[in-house]
Amino acid sequence: MPEGHTIHRLAAALGELYGGQRLRASSPQGRFSAGAQRVDGQVLLGAQAHGKHLFLPFGPEAGMPLEEEAVTWLRIHLGLYGSWTFDGDREFTAPHAIGAPRRRVGERGEHALSGGGGSALAGLSGGQDHDGRPTAPAPDDWQPPDPRGAVRLRLQGEHGVADLTGPAACEVLDGRGVAAVRRRLGPDPLRADGDPQVFVEAARSRRRAIAELLMDQAVIAGAGNIFRAEVLFRVGVAPLRPGNRISQARLRAIWEDLVPLMDYGVATGFITTVDPRDVPDQPVPGDQEARRWYVYHRTGRPCLRCGTAVREQDLAGRRLFWCPACQAH
Repeated sequence: MPEGHTIHRLAAALGELYGGQRLRASSPQGRFSAGAQRVDGQVLLGAQAHGKHLFLPFGPEAGMPLEEEAVTWLRIHLGLYGSWTFDGDREFTAPHAIGAPRRRVGERGEHALSGGGGSALAGLSGGQDHDGRPTAPAPDDWQPPDPRGAVRLRLQGEHGVADLTGPAACEVLDGRGVAAVRRRLGPDPLRADGDPQVFVEAARSRRRAIAELLMDQAVIAGAGNIFRAEVLFRVGVAPLRPGNRISQARLRAIWEDLVPLMDYGVATGFITTVDPRDVPDQPVPGDQEARRWYVYHRTGRPCLRCGTAVREQDLAGRRLFWCPACQAH
């Protein structure tokens, strides 16, 4: 399942591509026809992410306050199989796809989003080749492609389309509905309103293992299996230690480490957690992850810091990875 940085990256891309534009909305698959009709011909007022949820507000006029009753929201959760694919003319530049399947997440060629040191959309499909020649048709020559697969929702602007396939959730909400969803979610380290103390108190009030709590979206929103394994290693916390037996200082350290790690994911499309000082000088045969991750998917491999074999076990249906020496407490 795409982790929270992917959804924030997606929100930034959709906002940059379509923000302030009046869009056509349709459901080629037919399963979301009534919902698409609700926003068809309306203006996309922005795009927001909270954890793994994407919220798209639409209104009759650009610049409307999001609190107005006339604003209609789409809530989208990609789940395990959802993804967005993009196509357009040379004025519409976007990553080919964001979301599942996993080979499309952070695929080679994605650039940083505007908030992360450049435009996410420059130089990608619809951009230019190595010699500076356009690789997509001029606006007058472009036609929207036929939908590929079971497209739940198509958003179409003047220069391109964005197709949503396979989401776990795609629904129309009003402002109260959006607020109700967000109340069920914990704080998001990537949001300006994310409150670390809310996370600390939620974790300290529970007896469940911290590795399980980091996957509970009601405790902290956005972290997934990779981030939970890596941040627990980096902070040196035993993954099976109950939340109520971890100090406030160490829980806050988990939050404070997640923020830059997830920010980097938003900016680049990649999850990379290994400190440059710990990266092996040469690629390790059969252990490509050693240059990206400390423990995730490195079962039986030597810890990059102490050499102890990385361990793995199933926890609540997900694979958990950790170093028993560096994370003894």
